Amino acid sequence: MSDTALDITGWTCPAPLRDRPRVVMGHGGGGALSAELVQHLFAPAFGGEVLAQLGDSAAVSLGGVRLAFSTDSYVVRPLFFPGGSIGDLAVNGTVNDLAMSGAEAAYLSCGFILEEGVEMSVVARVAEAMGAAARAAGVEVATGDTKVVESGHGDGIYINTAGIGIIPEGVDLRPQRVVPGDVVIVSGEIGLHGVAIMSVREGLEFGVDVQSDCAPLGGLVRSMLAVTPDLHVLRDPTRGGLAASLNEIAAASGTGVVIHEGRVPVPAAVANACAILGLDPLYVANEGKLVAFVPREHADAVLDAMRAHPLGRDAAVIGEAVDAHPGLVVARTALGGTRVVDLPIGEQLPRIC
Repeated sequence: MSDTALDITGWTCPAPLRDRPRVVMGHGGGGALSAELVQHLFAPAFGGEVLAQLGDSAAVSLGGVRLAFSTDSYVVRPLFFPGGSIGDLAVNGTVNDLAMSGAEAAYLSCGFILEEGVEMSVVARVAEAMGAAARAAGVEVATGDTKVVESGHGDGIYINTAGIGIIPEGVDLRPQRVVPGDVVIVSGEIGLHGVAIMSVREGLEFGVDVQSDCAPLGGLVRSMLAVTPDLHVLRDPTRGGLAASLNEIAAASGTGVVIHEGRVPVPAAVANACAILGLDPLYVANEGKLVAFVPREHADAVLDAMRAHPLGRDAAVIGEAVDAHPGLVVARTALGGTRVVDLPIGEQLPRIC
């Protein structure tokens, strides 16, 4: 064995912190396992300052223009569900990721991975849904790709979309801008998408028809930025729900977050479903909601603008950023107590997008 000392200062751990030799479903759930996979495997492998932002989309400068760039993959099961389809998700999900940077989405790419044997009529329905969603969101599907895998090696249809958009001058949305005193606003009722998927996939009935909230948020964001470009951060709480988004913002900003459970808009159908199944609505996925951290002096005007928009009519102030417990999210309960709202380890509901 050599006597030469090893220099380990530049070493990085190539695997997630939790000792798992194989990928599990939780690595795709938007919780702690997902974060560890990205931070301790992908980020060291890829490097780069832009990737280190770890936002819903990357903000980059190209030719003197600030662009938002994002990509996402969609593996939802079933392909069609109350309120939407994998096609709607593929468009709206990427449009919304761009909107969380304040960007006006312009162009999308589309990659189809088709399983051998899937009906052409199903592919046509998905493509038509994508086209309609793109037109409604004001974006163009400009390029794409198609691959086919053998029967039994897919789940009918998987889709990847990437998108680009221009970030308006003066807009700087990132969690590092959050400061104590910022007001936390959610744009409407949470948990609808996750419960809608679960109801059709598992054959459950909750007494009412629960529709996914899948929708493009670009117009809502424009109405908020029209009040002031000085919003601090926006996130769309998809995988991992509102809890995951709040934890990510708290960790990245180094502030604490306090929310009031009674102020969080949870529809009765979602509350009932979660009570039956032992789930927490804060962790259930959404596909047409956003959470905003807004300077206190602008909060009332931003809230009014949100409520004037069809996708923000149920917007509510649910909490604030605080000096205490930096990096942690705490909920104040109806009984006057408090509880820590932690980042989920994996996911409550797999394959919701």
